[in-house]
Amino acid sequence: MDAVIVGLGNPGPEYANTRHNAGFWCVDRLADLHRIRLTTKHQTCLLGEGEIEGKAVVLAKPRTFVNLSGEAARYLLARFGAKPDKLLVIYDDMDLPIGKMRLRPNGSPAGHNGMKSITAALGTEAFPRLRIGIGRPSEGGGNIGHVLGRLSPEEQKLADEAVERASQAVAFVLAEGIAAAMNKYN
Repeated sequence: MDAVIVGLGNPGPEYANTRHNAGFWCVDRLADLHRIRLTTKHQTCLLGEGEIEGKAVVLAKPRTFVNLSGEAARYLLARFGAKPDKLLVIYDDMDLPIGKMRLRPNGSPAGHNGMKSITAALGTEAFPRLRIGIGRPSEGGGNIGHVLGRLSPEEQKLADEAVERASQAVAFVLAEGIAAAMNKYN
């Protein structure tokens, strides 16, 4: 297995269009673009195997809530015999404006509970990640309401464009490596 790509989000239709599901949106887009069917169900995740840029990949969406994403990441790496450096986690980030994205080869969870769960489960922060900006809540708005809130039509357009760029960036990471992808997409 060349890469395990995990998009973070919350399961269920009530969360499908919330900001916290930006990682799910990107995995769904990758699955569509590369004809990978997410049909294998495990208690911790929904996954599909396929190929992107000639590389064998697993696309996965945890079936746990975001805060327990580490369970799925640990399971996936064990199932496919992959090391953390073969994991790419895609998730929402309030520190980036809506529509922006950033690739990094590693780093701290920076307050994201899903990333805290993954780093705790794997015992390392040394794995690539792609953050999709969802912006900060409006003045007086709370973080939980923001990440679990829906996007305005204008924000949705920006988010869709970011997901498209993020999907291209993932393919570029697989073809050319993270350093080249960071130079091109960050």
